[in-house]
Amino acid sequence: MNSKILLLVIILFISGGSHAQNTPEEKPNFLFIFSDDQRYDLIGALGQHEVHTPNLDRLVKEGSTFTHAYNMGAWNGAVCVASRAMMISGLSVWDAHRKESDFQNRADQKQFWPQLLEKVGYETYMTGKWHVKAKAESIFQNVVHVRPGMPNQTPEGYDRPKSEADTTWQPWDKSFEGFWQGGKHWSEVLADDALGFLDKAGKSESPFMMYLAFNAPHDPRQAPKEYVDMYPVESIALPPSHMDMYPYKDSIGLSEKLRDEALAPFPRTAYAVRKNIQEYYAIITHMDAQIGKILDALEETGKMNNTYILFTSDHGLAVGHHGLMGKQNMFDHSIRPPLLISGPDIPKGKKFGQQVFLQDVSATMLDLAGVEKPKEMVFNSLMPYIREGSKSAYPAIYSCYLDLQRMVRTDNHKLIVYPKLNKLLLFDMEKDPEELRDRSDDPAYQRVKSELIALLLQQQSDLNDPLGKIDFSSYQNNNDNRISKGN
Repeated sequence: MNSKILLLVIILFISGGSHAQNTPEEKPNFLFIFSDDQRYDLIGALGQHEVHTPNLDRLVKEGSTFTHAYNMGAWNGAVCVASRAMMISGLSVWDAHRKESDFQNRADQKQFWPQLLEKVGYETYMTGKWHVKAKAESIFQNVVHVRPGMPNQTPEGYDRPKSEADTTWQPWDKSFEGFWQGGKHWSEVLADDALGFLDKAGKSESPFMMYLAFNAPHDPRQAPKEYVDMYPVESIALPPSHMDMYPYKDSIGLSEKLRDEALAPFPRTAYAVRKNIQEYYAIITHMDAQIGKILDALEETGKMNNTYILFTSDHGLAVGHHGLMGKQNMFDHSIRPPLLISGPDIPKGKKFGQQVFLQDVSATMLDLAGVEKPKEMVFNSLMPYIREGSKSAYPAIYSCYLDLQRMVRTDNHKLIVYPKLNKLLLFDMEKDPEELRDRSDDPAYQRVKSELIALLLQQQSDLNDPLGKIDFSSYQNNNDNRISKGN
């Protein structure tokens, strides 16, 4: 071949290759599915075999699971508000609280991560629960069916069931509206919305990011009758930490005056807890069926192989654990959601145990899209764990609730503090994952307690905790040990 022709071929090849690397379709797509109030273990493939989740199981098998993801806490009773404010802004809990009133201005200035993806060519889409102090339409290019924090509850939905004969409120009864408002269950509407956008996205050359925020499985936990019937009440196991009443509830903001705790009667009967769990499982399985429709539609677009799917929830939920019903507490069942990721080059069926925050998914999408995260974003990409097996980016997991509760957690131990009571609880999470036995007075754990106290004080400082430095010198020994259930 003539040398000039060969040189021309090489130049064309190089320029063509360079062009191909920069075409929009070469960027990965993102399907972000965000549920509401889903506990970390409520996916069948993660060990909770009572609940049926074949489509979330599919994501577990086709991708990787982060088994220890956490929410950083809340400044008010609506924990989801704080969680979603942190998710969209990348700010830590107390900084998000301080800057929340400026969120609309930040949206107008295109400072949020979906807008950063838009700047590099992504078409962004949102449907479902929002609950953020900025208009969704100012952050996403395509927005439909923006939902409030929760579907409307009715008086009949509280303080129930009082007995097996109490059947006034039923999850499938559309007259109570809630998820049924408008005539079609909101989870089904969300699936329809997603399918409509995927049909459009499948024909487009632009990469896309979808933010699909289910209200499920938040109360009122409503689902079609066939889903409820999948879970006979008598077959449902009580949580290992089930108790009639959490002994410190009133002093830490968890009395019957808190809406979430008023959902079931006091004291917590075994039947009432089982009935609430039944409805919880049913709405999760119903949501899972909608997720299946979305995954199938994505596959039909032909873009599945170039799409990262991320799934998490804004926090967990007690539903009977420790005699509690809501998420306004520092136990793992309430601060820890599932976190799944699948897509190109993500290991299949692998579990990562590093402690992370659920809001790390936002930094992960920026990382995978090749976008530098904002300097004030405190959350970190999950990809270094997947690619390099890195250690956790966080010295400890911190969480909070109002000025009434604080928590710090390492891989093996957890310290919970109730500042108004001068009370602390210490759990060995390796030996006691259900948090049944307080070890704070155990001589064998005094060094661990001191280390955790130091960690908590440092986290308070690093995260601008308005509570200020806790004076642990006034904390007395816990002689009553009222939550201990074992040796």
